[in-house]
Amino acid sequence: MSGGVDSSVAAALLHHAGHDVIGITLQLYDNGEATGRKGACCAGQDIQDARNVAHLLGIPHYVLDYEKRFANAVIDTFAESYIAGETPIPCVACNQQIKFHDLLETAKELGAKTLATGHYIQKRNGQTGPHLHRAVDPDRDQSYFLFATTPEQLSMLQFPLGGVPKDEVRELARAFDLPVSDKPDSQDICFVPKGSYADVIERLKPGAAQPGKIIHIDGRELGDHKGIINYTVGQRRGLGIPDKDPLYVLKLDADRNEVVVGPRAFLRARRLVLRNVNWLGETSLEAMADSGSEIYARIRSSQDPQPATLAIDGDGALNVELSAGEEGIAAGQACVFYSDGTAEARVLGGGFIVKTLEQADAPHAA
Repeated sequence: MSGGVDSSVAAALLHHAGHDVIGITLQLYDNGEATGRKGACCAGQDIQDARNVAHLLGIPHYVLDYEKRFANAVIDTFAESYIAGETPIPCVACNQQIKFHDLLETAKELGAKTLATGHYIQKRNGQTGPHLHRAVDPDRDQSYFLFATTPEQLSMLQFPLGGVPKDEVRELARAFDLPVSDKPDSQDICFVPKGSYADVIERLKPGAAQPGKIIHIDGRELGDHKGIINYTVGQRRGLGIPDKDPLYVLKLDADRNEVVVGPRAFLRARRLVLRNVNWLGETSLEAMADSGSEIYARIRSSQDPQPATLAIDGDGALNVELSAGEEGIAAGQACVFYSDGTAEARVLGGGFIVKTLEQADAPHAA
């Protein structure tokens, strides 16, 4: 129970269905920085909100101090990834390492049969076990952030809101008379209090914003940057370099401490190399890659999946071929697989992007 409307309604639904519900809230990061901040999660006022909901429902409520675990597994990894020139997604790490690992183990220790969350994703039973599917509400679907869920974890998970549109969740909160019924949704990354990633990274890793050179894709030196942590792939504004044509960030080269820029055409990539792949399909990943079977891939949570095929290269790494390609793909982002392009498609897994290939044949951006 994070203190928001979604997890509160999930708890209320299960309680009113007759289940023996225990509310767990995780204290994940600095309580002081989160106090009074709108859109926070799992800290500050959110803990009190979760406590109030549990009291109203008449269920036990516990607050667990996971700050150290969260710092090690999520915040530190986030900072290191940014320093390496990547664009990490800490919400995936939080679900993978904290909620569906550490918290799941706690649930088992409590003797619970199920760990239920307020995520917008569907769990359906298949012939070989449970499947993950996109949520009914496409605007709230969180399957992009849950691709790393394993079959073993999924067997003990429940998602009561996967089949409920967000507006109905608000209505349920009011019907249950929950004090968080009109509370705003959490926004952005929870442990970044002012929305400045670079400030957080500098605080965690002093000296991370080392100045360096801005290099054109053709090799020209165009100017100086203020540290690669201040830039993202696809960025156009704020580069501070004059040029007759618009320039975009194509790559962050951490080894050389360079920001590589060029025309927009060089942003589009068709092939990706992935690491830490999690596969949830019945047919093995190797068989899918060998057969060239079409899947659907999603590079950003806000975009629709597009047709793609999988291949395993000579180094054993998984390559993804996007039929239409995509602009502004950054290392560290997720590529999530789906069975098809429908609204409630099955989630087949995914992985983290290591690099792009065939990026308009640009050697610096490859």
